[in-house]
Amino acid sequence: MPLATKNVRRFAELDDTDRAILSELTADGRLPNNALAERVGVAPSTCLTRTRALRECGAIRGFHAEVDPAAVGLPLQALVSVRLTAHERAAVDAFRARSVRLPGVVAVFHVAGAEDYVLHVRAASADALRDFVLDHLAVDPAVLHTQTSLIFEQARGMG
Repeated sequence: MPLATKNVRRFAELDDTDRAILSELTADGRLPNNALAERVGVAPSTCLTRTRALRECGAIRGFHAEVDPAAVGLPLQALVSVRLTAHERAAVDAFRARSVRLPGVVAVFHVAGAEDYVLHVRAASADALRDFVLDHLAVDPAVLHTQTSLIFEQARGMG
């Protein structure tokens, strides 16, 4: 059974309290357990047990700090659309496995439509972004075409 199908079935078993915990943690991942428990209306011990269970089942994938890319010397962001030369599972899986390890790659999205992947990339400069595309994507025999779109501004959604 594909992983996505397993997740849908497993996540269908989450109740309103689990979803409330996920909602609160999405809004503030640093929320202390006592405050989280109070917001969702359960005892702190129950909240801690449920939060651990949500991590174990994969509903919570992790916690991270949202850092301004300029603070780490990578002020330029781009979305690089990639069209592959072949679409056999092995080729697609191999590209995904390689692309997530490339320097500056923040996220890799497998998408439907004219392009196969969109890579969210951070770079120190326009020259560094050009070098990334030329040195890592243009030379990859699995890549047929790329198109780069600069990100002027990024705003985080509530979902």
